[in-house]
Amino acid sequence: MKYVLVSGGVISGIGKGIIASSSGLLLKTLGLKVTAVKIDPYLNIDAGTMGPKEHGECFVLKDGGESDLDLGNYERYLSLNLTKESNITTGKIYSHVLSEERKGTYLGKTVQVVPHITDAIQDSIERVAKVSADDSGEEPDVCIIELGGTVGDIESMPFVEALTQFRHRAGKGNFVNIHVSYVPLIHGEEKSKPTQHSIRGALQAGLIPDLIACRCERPLAKETILKIARSCHREVEQVLTVRDMQTVYQVPLLLEQQGLVTQLTSALQLDKLAISSALVAKGADLWKLWNKTVLPKQHLEQVNIAIVGKYTEAQDAYLSVVKSLEHSAMRCNKALHINWVDSEHLEDATQDSDPTKYHQAWLSVHTASGVVIPGGFGERGVEGMIKAAWWTRTKKVPMLGICLGMQVAVIEVARNVCGRKNATSEEFDQKAQDKVIMFMPEGSRTEMGGSMRLGSRPTHFQQGSEWSKLRALYGNADVVEERHRHRFEVNPDSVVELEKAGLNFIGKDDTGNRMEIVELKDHPWFVGVQFHPEYQSKVLDPSRPYLGFFAASAGCLNQITKELLQQTLATNGLPNGVGEAIHF
Repeated sequence: MKYVLVSGGVISGIGKGIIASSSGLLLKTLGLKVTAVKIDPYLNIDAGTMGPKEHGECFVLKDGGESDLDLGNYERYLSLNLTKESNITTGKIYSHVLSEERKGTYLGKTVQVVPHITDAIQDSIERVAKVSADDSGEEPDVCIIELGGTVGDIESMPFVEALTQFRHRAGKGNFVNIHVSYVPLIHGEEKSKPTQHSIRGALQAGLIPDLIACRCERPLAKETILKIARSCHREVEQVLTVRDMQTVYQVPLLLEQQGLVTQLTSALQLDKLAISSALVAKGADLWKLWNKTVLPKQHLEQVNIAIVGKYTEAQDAYLSVVKSLEHSAMRCNKALHINWVDSEHLEDATQDSDPTKYHQAWLSVHTASGVVIPGGFGERGVEGMIKAAWWTRTKKVPMLGICLGMQVAVIEVARNVCGRKNATSEEFDQKAQDKVIMFMPEGSRTEMGGSMRLGSRPTHFQQGSEWSKLRALYGNADVVEERHRHRFEVNPDSVVELEKAGLNFIGKDDTGNRMEIVELKDHPWFVGVQFHPEYQSKVLDPSRPYLGFFAASAGCLNQITKELLQQTLATNGLPNGVGEAIHF
């Protein structure tokens, strides 16, 4: 097993996740099987109880694990299905060690950070690294490990010690550390001193940076690279410049141009691995396709999409939503422009509200080619979402409602079409008389962590839904698997009335009691889904609900649907004359 550790210094949030994902992608282009692990030094068991404004979105894995958003980067770049064990936190490690101590596992020894915590960290990494995360079902060749935060943080110290030991456990030629550091630009001068201190701190902590990835706004001068290499006792080839790119999807190209593949091949002795010719060819095809997809194109038509949410000031709260729209835009050969709309600003003006924000918010909605209403929790800003849903329904503007977004679309129809003026959700008012959205028990009402409807669940398209635009994008499938994260759902007692009003519940769960997909028939694109399709969107394989929504907003839905149908027919092995595969 080969390991690539991506650590960081100076400041957090400088792109370790993108560099880790890009490194994994480059290894995949060689034909290697790759998996990934994210280490988060916080005490939380997982990211499920963290506020999106502080920590960004909570990414949901196939097995229901609530994880750090960087695992979404790994899955999007590497086409993986990771598990909850792929996200290691201080809370998980200490919980495990204390549980073992209570069982008497340590035979009366004094339980300490070294060796018990550090051994538990290493055992966890080693165990996860052997689990297949792709469709091959085979043990991976390489595991990418990202250490969150910055080296030197007090909470990171047990993990740094564990990884220092892990280099020796892995053995010579099996472990490489890419250390990411920030090179600031001050008064036009590139400052290398923070990177020098960062490398010195890593070495003092026991980590040995084999490669230095310098994050910067512009290409570094040769003198700066030479200075960093000399000061940090590294060869010039071991210093990589990771400048800002037009899109993050071009970072693998930038790293490949600077010889990262050559560096990893040498340090990890990859030339000694036996890789089948079929996997080598598959990797080469992946690289060609990636280049074709992500290379910038000139003079693309811009499509304006409004995201109407309640966490818009912290845009990482909707990271997977944005990435799904980006994947769809690349697939449709369009340029994406996002108008961020705080749903509270769409609500009726009051004495305390700002009329300027109200008019600016509605201008963004009115001028958008399509509107996304994403998920969220709590009552704040919901009335603005309901008004946005009304606008898109009555004005025939493409709309995609995700989780809460679907629920507010249902509430809007109940109020304005069915005449149920007080229709609401039990989430907002437990004592309400007209609960068109209700609590569907699956977990605890009192325990917050891991108590929702989580993970991949099947959705069954209903008979009579053959007209559905969304179903066509799924290849006219009968059943699809998507990931969930919610507590409240459409009240089954309201379904008949809502369907008479024209709201078609075309997708349901195994029991038929949980409404999964709603769609208007005579509308360019009015779709609500209870699941979160953004969690399964890939750079080269966009989420179908998002792709359909964006294509409808861009005026190319029929073309995209036809191409996907041809791809489905070819994948199923039908005659060449029936349809030619469209790869993206």
